[in-house]
Amino acid sequence: MQPVSTSSGTGQPLAIVGAGGLGREVLLLIRQINERQPTWQVTGFYDDQVPAQPTIHGIPYRGTIADLNAAPEPLHVIIAVGSSRSRQAIVARLSAAHLQFATLVHPGVALASYQQISIGQGSIICQGCILTSDIRLGRHTLLNLGCTIGHDAVLEDFCSLMPHANIGGEAHLEAGVYLGTNATVINQVRVGAGTVVGAGAVVVRDLPGGCTAVGVPARATSPKPRP
Repeated sequence: MQPVSTSSGTGQPLAIVGAGGLGREVLLLIRQINERQPTWQVTGFYDDQVPAQPTIHGIPYRGTIADLNAAPEPLHVIIAVGSSRSRQAIVARLSAAHLQFATLVHPGVALASYQQISIGQGSIICQGCILTSDIRLGRHTLLNLGCTIGHDAVLEDFCSLMPHANIGGEAHLEAGVYLGTNATVINQVRVGAGTVVGAGAVVVRDLPGGCTAVGVPARATSPKPRP
């Protein structure tokens, strides 16, 4: 068996914020992008929680978010944090003028110009996702493995979809909505800002903001802190 390369790649320098499991998956995504076309050179991981090892899959841990703000050179950044609320908080802290946010899309995801899909800065679209047509994704949206997005759907800033979540046509997710694994929002349904939809839940009617919804059909429970 051939050894796996730990090269950080060639191209524009890119830092990953988040040294946990999603950070490793985002590193994999970057390497998959670079295999198709060299685009990014990963310079290191940043996280306020110091990882157990000084390197992660061959990439060094370089410090905290404050250290990233103090980096001397221009740098692209991607936020590899699954929580909508935490991702938003990190973006608010990355205020240095020399930092700009990358957008990462797996090379196997179809995004032809005729699909009319808008993707906000800082978004991550992982392997196996399917997007149809006339879709708008806001800034720092996360589509984990195998998500599907139907026609005319809108996902506002900081929405997070865990693996195999499904969004029907003309559905609207307001800012910071979090969908658990295998959750579904059917067509023309609106989910309010900051709401958490549990794994496997099916949303068949509009949900208010700031709640948690579980079950089939999904029912809102009392408001809880946003993820």
